[in-house]
Amino acid sequence: AGCFMHGPTFMGNPLACAAALASLELFDNTRALETNLSLAAHLGETARSAFEQHPNVAEIRQCGLILAVEFVRDRERRDAFPWRERRHLQIHRHALERGVLLRPLGNVIYFMPPYIVTPSEIELMVAVAREGLDLAVA
Repeated sequence: AGCFMHGPTFMGNPLACAAALASLELFDNTRALETNLSLAAHLGETARSAFEQHPNVAEIRQCGLILAVEFVRDRERRDAFPWRERRHLQIHRHALERGVLLRPLGNVIYFMPPYIVTPSEIELMVAVAREGLDLAVA
């Protein structure tokens, strides 16, 4: 009696089911997963090349096509920038001006491109993020 039943909102939704089935069919009939692995490797290599030696980057983390770059005030001590400075918004605004959608949360820049991303789009995203970081920490 005191239970919130949310299941019917999403259960059996014909549009969601059709999209899910079409996605599974794509995975069965194309090389999407192999392509994804190749794109993820390219994203990792490109990001490491751009950020690994940056004096304000503490860590680069990756899981598939999701990659995170943690930026800090001092790399050696891993001191974060004060959150009130909102440097991540400077990076976000710069990226939008350049036509790139990034997701900076706090002191972390996230890359989460769709599976249809191209290698040149990955290179653009990373280059724009690097520019934005350079502007935000200057």
